[in-house]
Amino acid sequence: MTDLLHQLIEQTAKRSPGRIALIHKTEQLTYQQLDQQMQAFAQQLLSLDLQSGDRVAVYLPKQFETVIALFGAQQAGGVMVPVNPQLKPKQVSHILNDSQARVLVTSSTRYEQIKPEFADGNSLTVILIDKTVDNTEQWLQTTCETKLEPHRRISKDLAALLYTSGSTGQPKGVMLSHLNMVEGAKSVAHYLENSAEDRLLALLPLSFDYGLSQLTTAFLTGASVVLLDYLLPRDVIKAVVKYEITGLAAVPPVWIQLADLDWPEEAQSIRYFTNSGGAMPPKVVETLQTKLPAAKPFLMYGLTEAFRSSYLEPNQVTKRPTSIGKAIPNAQLLVINADGELCEANQPGELVHRGVHVSMGYWQAPEKTAEKFRPLPELICQQLGIDKDEIAVWSGDTVMQDEQGYLYFAGRQDEMIKSSGYRISPAEIEDELYHLAALREIAAFGLEHPKLGQAVCLAIAGSGEKVELEQAVLQRCRAQLPNFMMPQAIFWYDQLPKNPNGKLDRAGLSKTHAEHFNG
Repeated sequence: MTDLLHQLIEQTAKRSPGRIALIHKTEQLTYQQLDQQMQAFAQQLLSLDLQSGDRVAVYLPKQFETVIALFGAQQAGGVMVPVNPQLKPKQVSHILNDSQARVLVTSSTRYEQIKPEFADGNSLTVILIDKTVDNTEQWLQTTCETKLEPHRRISKDLAALLYTSGSTGQPKGVMLSHLNMVEGAKSVAHYLENSAEDRLLALLPLSFDYGLSQLTTAFLTGASVVLLDYLLPRDVIKAVVKYEITGLAAVPPVWIQLADLDWPEEAQSIRYFTNSGGAMPPKVVETLQTKLPAAKPFLMYGLTEAFRSSYLEPNQVTKRPTSIGKAIPNAQLLVINADGELCEANQPGELVHRGVHVSMGYWQAPEKTAEKFRPLPELICQQLGIDKDEIAVWSGDTVMQDEQGYLYFAGRQDEMIKSSGYRISPAEIEDELYHLAALREIAAFGLEHPKLGQAVCLAIAGSGEKVELEQAVLQRCRAQLPNFMMPQAIFWYDQLPKNPNGKLDRAGLSKTHAEHFNG
């Protein structure tokens, strides 16, 4: 029986001890070895007097020690806090302080970089994986000769804090229980049909729920995970060939780059590819399907607050290329209007997720939690026979649902452009412009404007002469979009800015160009 996240490793180690769990460069770990090292690290934490529910932050690139530390923290009875290795010292310091981390696992180089940010009197215990510096602890070293008993935890207890950036303020920690993550792994593995024969390529940061999901689904099913920090998109294809990857997960900016490359015959081991973290342009999906004809595309939608929400079945991708699909197993998705009523077909409303994947809220932020995590309207509870006290997560995303129940993303409520009295979906503009083959990346966003309220603006990365591209963009907009959606400014980039999780940084674009109409 698997109730706790670290038990995914324990159970597979008992079932298939010699099967490969992790691959990193030229090295590999079996499930038995991973289980043994996970338990050894848990013993080290317990010998350092880790208490039940204490937070263990891990600030490392993708390597064996990263995975061992994350799951070993849970085996000891602690809470894992994966920290994106791309973050700078000030951002890392915020996460350590906000989470009140009891232990930090990192390397000596990273420790020296972030040490100046530590507050005086900080009680943080630091474990370095390579060598000891100052009063730090050495990796997998313990002075205790007898085995210490891990703290008892149950499935509803906190398992992880995943820090996610919002539209305002500092990143906030989303509290995920063991139940959230184990059930999430089961749901995803079910529709992806993962098995012990799969080899998954972990491209995404493990601090990102979508990235962490590659580990949990693999450990549930006994699959192997290849850990990869890549520099160039071509490195991804090389890894697919070298390790005979069967499952590949990425975000739209990565897929856009990969679609531009040649995929050799040796890369046809891919059984499926998945997308989340934003809409993948239909032409990119078409290109990938042409280059990987045997691979099934899974277009998914999710939010960290509920792990994963929906997916579009591969056999619907050609028919409904812009849909985010239907609810994943063991979840229900509702579309609710501003009056608290269920929307009719094709009416825009807020996506609300109920079910076992709904997280515990935001760490030490009761007001923000109350905004996003709240019961459904009483009338809807009566209509659907739902407990009126059940907490659902209100996504802040505007969607529409067609007559067959398929969902379509319209935009984030905090990203909607308010221009000339209209509420404009960035996705609607972007979807139209992606028909222009020369445009690689497109972001529509609003900037404050003295007459319009907000002006529709575009940031574009494309191939060709800017003058010709701009003419093509404006011509397409005039032909296909209403006047109030016409862009008032176009900003050209070689590559659009991304946040640390690889998603398009719309907030950064708005900030960069904030004064454009005020000059």
